[in-house]
Amino acid sequence: MIKKIPFGKPIVCKQEINRIKEVLESGILVHGKVTKEFEDEFAKRIGTEYAISVSSCTAGLHLALFCSGIKKGDYVAVPAMTHVATAHVVELSGATPIFIDVDKETGNIDYEKLAKASKENIIKAIMPVHYLGLPCDMNKINEIAKSTNSLVIEDCALAMDAQYDSLKAGNLGDCGSFSFYPVKHMTSIEGGMVTTNNKYLAEQIRKKKAFGYNKSLGERTRPGQYDVDALGFNYRMNEIEAAVGLCQLERLDKHLKVREKNFDILNNKLKQLGSVKLFPKNSGKSTSSFYCFNIVIKENSKIDRNTLQDKLKEIGIGSSIHYPSAVPLFTYYSKKYNYKKGDFPNAEFLGDNTISLPIGPHISEKEANFIADSLFEFLN
Repeated sequence: MIKKIPFGKPIVCKQEINRIKEVLESGILVHGKVTKEFEDEFAKRIGTEYAISVSSCTAGLHLALFCSGIKKGDYVAVPAMTHVATAHVVELSGATPIFIDVDKETGNIDYEKLAKASKENIIKAIMPVHYLGLPCDMNKINEIAKSTNSLVIEDCALAMDAQYDSLKAGNLGDCGSFSFYPVKHMTSIEGGMVTTNNKYLAEQIRKKKAFGYNKSLGERTRPGQYDVDALGFNYRMNEIEAAVGLCQLERLDKHLKVREKNFDILNNKLKQLGSVKLFPKNSGKSTSSFYCFNIVIKENSKIDRNTLQDKLKEIGIGSSIHYPSAVPLFTYYSKKYNYKKGDFPNAEFLGDNTISLPIGPHISEKEANFIADSLFEFLN
């Protein structure tokens, strides 16, 4: 029998439906207490002083750069293997991304190359991406940032609850930005959250996510009267999204345990194979968030990724690729900055040879074993 196991699927329950109904019946769909409650609970979860809800992780990253004064003429270090959004927000700020190749073993930014680039360019910010949810070695990154007086803005899109030593992702630099896209660790339908311990930065992000109003809705002495003393955006989260996010946050521990268990099932089975390499769940002080399970087809292997994906699709197993290309080789960046094949060998190799498999809480233990056994059979 053909199964249907999607790569990702949001787990939405009656609890969310009831909370949405409450918000709709309240008549307050934005600027309400639910968003504030979500922010407070999220800050507690990550361990930061502040959490500011935004319309997406991309919006959060953009605001972090914008509110930090990153502008035209500035340089920002970005890993060559990431979602294109990480680089796009640098471009949208008017700054120039300095792409850094990644470590082949973890997919995270190469620290030696980052240090070299920091000496060759006046880098104003470093944007470490915790690849597939495994935190970067933040001691090394913060050391480089301190020596060059650079900001550290974490891209935590896949790193919900990932751990580095005793701290969580999002509490390892100047600020971090999370994604609540439907197939992430938790969802708010769409949306994101910025975390920081910097009071000034938190205030600026909160202000500039809402047009640059000098007074928020609750601070106005007369309805509809305010001034705008700064440039800003419309990057707010609404009350319905926050209500869903709160429900998801309450079940996060349970879902993370399922993810880790499914990860271990695939890892224990597939580590016996010699044709593929598996990314680690731990590296140094880092522990993964278990977003997905990635295999890397080894060099000189006879396995074809497209054929493998087709075979998985035939039996109903969803898959994805994180990510299909080194970002600087996407047409926009390669044309603008004259990057060419071979400039980022490790990122290019991962882009050509990785395949992402599902381990989310929508997958039962039986289904995880089915995925592991099917892959083992194909790859063996």
